[in-house]
Amino acid sequence: MDVSVLILTLNEEANLANCLKSLAWCDDVVVLDSYSNDQTESIAKEYGARFIQRKFDDYARQRNYGLNEIDYRHSWLLIIDADEICPPELIKEIETAIHNCDKDTSLFRVRRKDHFMGRWIRHSSGYPTWAGRLARIGKVQVTRAINEEYHTDGRIGILREHLLHYSFNKGFHAWFEKHNRYSTMEAEKIVENTSRKIRIRELFHSDPLIRRKTTKKLFYLLPGRPILMFTALYFVRLGFLDGAPGLTFCLLRSFYEFMINCKVKELKRRQQGLAL
Repeated sequence: MDVSVLILTLNEEANLANCLKSLAWCDDVVVLDSYSNDQTESIAKEYGARFIQRKFDDYARQRNYGLNEIDYRHSWLLIIDADEICPPELIKEIETAIHNCDKDTSLFRVRRKDHFMGRWIRHSSGYPTWAGRLARIGKVQVTRAINEEYHTDGRIGILREHLLHYSFNKGFHAWFEKHNRYSTMEAEKIVENTSRKIRIRELFHSDPLIRRKTTKKLFYLLPGRPILMFTALYFVRLGFLDGAPGLTFCLLRSFYEFMINCKVKELKRRQQGLAL
């Protein structure tokens, strides 16, 4: 298939082998690593991937480096994470999509199924969330340091099949460590964007990513956001149907919002020269 693959890694020995096994169809896999200190490099090379290292600054710059500074064998690039698996159904759809699309199409969006405690947590995860993952090289740019956004002047298509996401494979410790970093970055973005206006009409935009982005901006203005997040996922989105994994996941998402809240308050007080 005329598709290359890019995987971003940092200490992904627990995930990388399974990810690479699902990419056995690809003859050009690049692992862009942020100087791991575990077995990530040896696993990547064992499965025949090219291994390139770059010091991490933020996710947008790392992905843009992968998109623009690395030479690939093919004109299309599938961008996935080490804790994701590309199932056969998605592979088949990708092949059909790039074969049938016109020259003006430069990006395809993909959904993923989040797995936790042995099951797909369809409701608690806020499914479906679309993300740009299949890009025509040279036609796509990534913005936003975290929870990145993919932009293109070309046409955007969607794929109906899913990536499979296993974000807890490295354990709860790794999840808390990662989301501690994420919450800091999100808090910085919130404080930075405080003065920017929300366009209410974008809540009803035809593009699901624009709707989600605007909803998120509005959500960050609301008081009691952690409780609202739990209520939205567990009751409104029917997270209780996901059983015990759903309850745990909803509580974790609520705690993540609480972490962001705390850090926003901290940043604002520091800007005012006040002690925490």
